[in-house]
Amino acid sequence: MRRLTSKDRPCPTRQRAVAKTSKAARARNRSTSRSASRFAGRPRRTGSRFTRGLVLKGAVGVAGLLVLAGVIGLIGSGWAGRKLDALAEGLAQATTVFGLSVDEVFVEGRTRTNPGRLLAAVGVARGDPIFGFDPQAAKSRIEALTWVRRVTVERRLPSIIYLRVEERNPIALWQVEGQITVIDGTGAVIAGARPEDFAGLTLMVGPDAPAHAAVLLRLLDSEPELRRRVVAAVRVGGRRWNLRFHGGTDVRLPETGAAEAWAQFARIERQHGVLRRDVDSIDLRLPDRLVVRTAPEEDPPAESDDGKNT
Repeated sequence: MRRLTSKDRPCPTRQRAVAKTSKAARARNRSTSRSASRFAGRPRRTGSRFTRGLVLKGAVGVAGLLVLAGVIGLIGSGWAGRKLDALAEGLAQATTVFGLSVDEVFVEGRTRTNPGRLLAAVGVARGDPIFGFDPQAAKSRIEALTWVRRVTVERRLPSIIYLRVEERNPIALWQVEGQITVIDGTGAVIAGARPEDFAGLTLMVGPDAPAHAAVLLRLLDSEPELRRRVVAAVRVGGRRWNLRFHGGTDVRLPETGAAEAWAQFARIERQHGVLRRDVDSIDLRLPDRLVVRTAPEEDPPAESDDGKNT
């Protein structure tokens, strides 16, 4: 029997290292077994996390579009509008409990507009909820009346509807194609105004007369005494005016320099009383002279042989 030497004896340090290695290996095996058992039976996920995020966002987007389409459908059908109108009306009615109801309609600037028609256009009655009154809708109705040029409509809490009315100002009569109408300062026809109610206004004649009427009248007003004797103004060639005076005399204003010619004619009239004479027309178109044409004299009636007029 061979005797063991020091080389054949196991090294204690090596034995301890092998034991530690074996223990670590067994621990890893146990950990791997537990991990395998934990995921056993679960379906394996396919696809990346980025792909799964896109699918989720797409689903949310489709749902949002469906909801939006439903809302639009309700609005288009009128259901939502009717519900909102009913809610607004209910809230307006509720405010009357706190004294927020119409008690007075206060109007400034009305002279020619019929008060009954004006109140009907306002469209409100005493006791109505003031928040149920629509100022913009009332403004549109009021400005459709004959004499109203523009109007300001306000709610003045707790109980007043305020109107500031600017009415049309009739400045002249306009004759075109045999029809006579009343025009305002802008040249617009006042529909419904009766010419016979404004017989004292100057008659303007010509297709484009209304557009230039206000300028002419301001010119004539610079000589008030002479202005009162003008009965009509005829627009000639879209360029100038002829004036017709009481007694039938025509005064021809120039195309340019009309104001100077009118002032000169007023001075001559004050000094010489030209219009009191038998004058057919006065031409002011030449800047350095005044051309007067007298009315033609009528031939005396012929006498017959027996001395009697025929």
